[in-house]
Amino acid sequence: MRWLTINLKKHDVLIVGAGLSGLRVAIELAGDFDVAVLTKVHPLRSHSVAAQGGINAALGADDSYEQHAFDTVKGSDYLADQDAVELLTQAAPRAVIENERWGTAFSRTEDGRIAQRPFGGAMYPRTCYAADRTGHNLLHTTFEQALRVGVKFYNEWFVTSLVRAGEAVCGLTALDIATGEIHGFVGKTVVIATGGFGRVYSHSTNALINTGDGCALAFRIGTPLKDMEFVQFHPTTLYGSSILMSEGARGEGGYLVNSQGERFMQKYAPEKMELAPRDIVARAIKTEINEGRGINDEYVHLDLRHLGREKILERLPGIREIAMYFAGVDPIDEPIPIRPGQHYSMGGIHCNKYGMTPITGLFAVGETACMSVHGANRLGGNSLLETLVFGRLVGQKVAETLPTLQEPDSTCVDSEAFNMRERLQLLMLKETGESYSEIREVLGTTMDNLVGVFRKEEDLTAALKMIRELKARFKNVYGGPTDKAFNYSLIRLLELENMLDLAEVITMGALMRRESRGAHWRLDYPERDDTNFLKHSLFTKIKDYVKTEFIPVNLGIFEVKERTY
Repeated sequence: MRWLTINLKKHDVLIVGAGLSGLRVAIELAGDFDVAVLTKVHPLRSHSVAAQGGINAALGADDSYEQHAFDTVKGSDYLADQDAVELLTQAAPRAVIENERWGTAFSRTEDGRIAQRPFGGAMYPRTCYAADRTGHNLLHTTFEQALRVGVKFYNEWFVTSLVRAGEAVCGLTALDIATGEIHGFVGKTVVIATGGFGRVYSHSTNALINTGDGCALAFRIGTPLKDMEFVQFHPTTLYGSSILMSEGARGEGGYLVNSQGERFMQKYAPEKMELAPRDIVARAIKTEINEGRGINDEYVHLDLRHLGREKILERLPGIREIAMYFAGVDPIDEPIPIRPGQHYSMGGIHCNKYGMTPITGLFAVGETACMSVHGANRLGGNSLLETLVFGRLVGQKVAETLPTLQEPDSTCVDSEAFNMRERLQLLMLKETGESYSEIREVLGTTMDNLVGVFRKEEDLTAALKMIRELKARFKNVYGGPTDKAFNYSLIRLLELENMLDLAEVITMGALMRRESRGAHWRLDYPERDDTNFLKHSLFTKIKDYVKTEFIPVNLGIFEVKERTY
């Protein structure tokens, strides 16, 4: 028997990812358990910091959690699990008030209350905001609280595999980016909180770090992925760079205008106009461009000029700065060029409403999880809410579960760390092979062009063929520089491996769902089909085979109806 390596570390709970959801889980557990957070970037560079528009909660006198829940279920095109939605919306006011008391500087009304703005698909203005930097404020506040309670952080560590023994997770392996060394981590519980996988697409609002690492790692040890075909395309991303132009811009009264000067949302959602759900607005913009009413056949305009200088500077200062720096446009004087871009992942790791996966000890939370509170389409303002509400609830469930779990076998983790070390050494010793950057570029273009806002069987079949060819090419990939310390070429290569696995599943799901629902729109199947597809899709890796199936949606609170706005 081989001796354990000196690079083996032990903690009760291993949390992968340091965005809002991972931090909130850690805060809930710190003090009672030995908690460690592993993150490939510093916590304050997590993608939660980029959320602009706000966080939903029924705080108004005329609003209620039931109305918030109905809006969420309707916005999901009735694919959301309604018991999970009820849990989310009931806990929403508590999450907002908790963060406000921790120090989040929300924007205020004249009488001192937390300000709320209207967002798409909502009956009431329930989106609490901090100008247009809400995620930035929430993340800094939550990170401060994690430091206060003494959470252990492993900053700039890249998790390379999860380790499973029988039906339970027993730890993980991770690369210390600063040294290039592989370490094994032993834990009774692992919580995946790594965010979305937007960088599978070329045109995305997501940070470069959003490569779906957690989903791919869980998938490889047999954890099912759910509803992966449901990818949200944000209606308003900056033309040329795909930087997010917050829904808050439309919430404050911004117009969408085509090349003929028309507010074209009148044709697509006459009641809600620019504040229809994101899937409807994204398809409307794409249709205007496809039918020749886009500016230069490339984009439409987001017009804020009528809001006036004072309101733009007070409510949308970040949007103005981005437009000026990255498009050379001052929205006080000129409209902003925008088009749809990949933004959010409704699908993710299959788990229940407390984050528990089918593998004992493995939990998921945040965008990397699919509980499913967003169904086929997420409403703006519900993602920040999900991180904080379920971060607390998942933390509570982990605390409840930990005493019932057996001590993990350290030798399993040590063996996997040894094997991973050998694998990475072989990659770095290669001197020739396929270019990972070229494979990544082709992958992103393929997903943009063939698995985008509008889909059809011919395109999806071609995309799946291309993705599988890219996976075959990846087997001969060349790793680039052989430096051990801060070898980001190696990190990019490992991220690409994750994205290829997820791209395949996204496309498989889009092919097998022969209907149009929420963000998944099939030109060859333009109707919603509740008889055959009011179901979640499930994908499970079994050796080299991906098992596909459908499972029921949790209904029972709201009647399934036609979705009109």
